[in-house]
Amino acid sequence: MTLRNHVLIWIAFLVVLVLLLWLFRGILLPFVVGAALAYLLNPLVNQLQKWGFNRALATSVVLLSATAIVVSLFVMLLPMIGQQIIGLIQRLPGYVTDLQELVARWSPEINEWLGPERAAQVQASISDLARQALVFIATLPAELVNIGLTGVSVIGFTVLTPVVAFYLLLDWEGMIRGLQDLLPRETKGEINGILGDIDDSMAGVIRGQGGVLLIDAAYYATALSLLGLNFGLAVGIIAGLLSFVPFVGAVVGFGLSIAIALVQFWPNYWMVVAVAAVFLVWQFIEGNILYPKLVGGSININPVWLMFALLAFGALFGFVGLLLAVPLAAIVGVLVRYGVKKYKQSALYKGHSNGSDGDANSV
Repeated sequence: MTLRNHVLIWIAFLVVLVLLLWLFRGILLPFVVGAALAYLLNPLVNQLQKWGFNRALATSVVLLSATAIVVSLFVMLLPMIGQQIIGLIQRLPGYVTDLQELVARWSPEINEWLGPERAAQVQASISDLARQALVFIATLPAELVNIGLTGVSVIGFTVLTPVVAFYLLLDWEGMIRGLQDLLPRETKGEINGILGDIDDSMAGVIRGQGGVLLIDAAYYATALSLLGLNFGLAVGIIAGLLSFVPFVGAVVGFGLSIAIALVQFWPNYWMVVAVAAVFLVWQFIEGNILYPKLVGGSININPVWLMFALLAFGALFGFVGLLLAVPLAAIVGVLVRYGVKKYKQSALYKGHSNGSDGDANSV
């Protein structure tokens, strides 16, 4: 089979996959989360097997332990987190109004510092942000319904996800062997190399970046709460959970925290500086220590491409698309790098051979 036919087959496969995802997007959430959970826990199951557990027992022990940890955290933290998030949503219009009043009180100093024209632009920008915040709060309940976060779907999600994860973990090795048997013998080694790169990239996304996200949320929530910032726990968790989009979590958390700190602590500007330092110091630690250690270069996705993938898949598949965007972007990145490598090895890139060049020159 020619390279062209291979490429056409893979393109057709990807088109069919995207079409199926779009057709079944309304029921995919528990299956996507269950598959991610199975992928995340599979190394632990494999380790228990090495210690003498059979696959069924290892799967049961790992999944029950993970479920117990998640349920315990929800029981202990969910009431407090939910109360803070609801309180933040209810209080946010008041914070916007207080911030506008604070800016109006500073108007003479701002006019003297920036000039009347720029000062007016700053006040207009704050007013525009205020309107956007109020519109977001007004539409939030409808958006939650649109992405499926209703009572029935949450119950179905919590019941189906562990079941999906259990059966995937139970037959994980069998599925891998089945896929290996389907690979064409002639190109099996090369395809396994690509699948190995995809596995490394997926591990970076799900295990590495997932770990960074949880550490970010725990750090921001703890640090802001210790500083006494109103709704610091909610703001920290929001900032951490949004960290899967490059810079978005830090920017949103920083903006919310500084706005609340200005209203709450001013004129004690040292507390505002301390809140800002929470984000600035952690961004340095995350970028230079945490992210390289946990994720490394396995993802290798350009932030612009990642943002495009999030917007595109979110528009096509809704909330499920947001969950799938980063892993699929990582897979596409691996395939694109492989395609570029093959292109640079091809005659199309290198041009004619030396012998052909000589013949052409002689003519």
